[in-house]
Amino acid sequence: MQLTVDRGSDRLAILLHPAQAPDAPLAVVFPAMGVPAGYYTRFAHSLNEAGISVAVADLRGTGASAPRPSRGSRYGYPELADDVDAVLDALAEQRAGRRTVLLGHSLGGQTTVLHLAREAARGRGHRVDGIVLIAVGLPYWRTYPRAQRLAVLAMTQVINGVSAALRVWPGWGFGGRQARGVIRDWAYTARHGRFPAHLAAEGGLAAIDLPVLAISVDDDQYTPPETTDHLVAALPTAAVTREHLTSAEAGVPLDHFKWVKAGSALAPRIAHWLARLP
Repeated sequence: MQLTVDRGSDRLAILLHPAQAPDAPLAVVFPAMGVPAGYYTRFAHSLNEAGISVAVADLRGTGASAPRPSRGSRYGYPELADDVDAVLDALAEQRAGRRTVLLGHSLGGQTTVLHLAREAARGRGHRVDGIVLIAVGLPYWRTYPRAQRLAVLAMTQVINGVSAALRVWPGWGFGGRQARGVIRDWAYTARHGRFPAHLAAEGGLAAIDLPVLAISVDDDQYTPPETTDHLVAALPTAAVTREHLTSAEAGVPLDHFKWVKAGSALAPRIAHWLARLP
């Protein structure tokens, strides 16, 4: 089943994967940059088998969301963060009477954290019961292994420069086609290790007091464990459960994207964490 969410000039799509139990907790998944919602179907089915319903929201301009990013696209991280609220509104029927958690991958995880931080900074209460971060971090170049640091800095800033010059990122070998504002804000986090000041998030990060399950994975070429540690260190009042999944534990090779094939290892961990939520 698919829902759509009107966001003015943009339309978001949400894929639903309900579990059998009508009161099963709901995980609302926000994907990585350029990754369509359908990519997570196998992982969603593993969560269903563990007793968790799933809704996967395509980020703006990705998958079934429309239109594709163009030179006229003016959105960045603030709009992506506000989209989280709109998706939760659209899922009001599915959320009613059940525990709800956000589950983010890479950019989707940054988006969910940023949403919660901005809500906290505005003095609003959290609308969800927790957040799961898988292969999520702030890609601060100084947190990478020493041999990779300058390459990470160069890659992120060259992509930003090309995006600014062309007024859109064409998706050449990385991240899919993206609005230049998204690339601009992402590149800032790579340079400075924090969200841009115009997002008004820094104070809100410290006010996020939700349970957080943060999982890094082996051989993650974009988000090594140190970048995850850097992000969760900015959440001092959150109850963080920090885990790392190895390829040996998963029984399959892992990296920034292949972890979705490890649902049989990840889903029980997430279900166990959910069951212990207050």
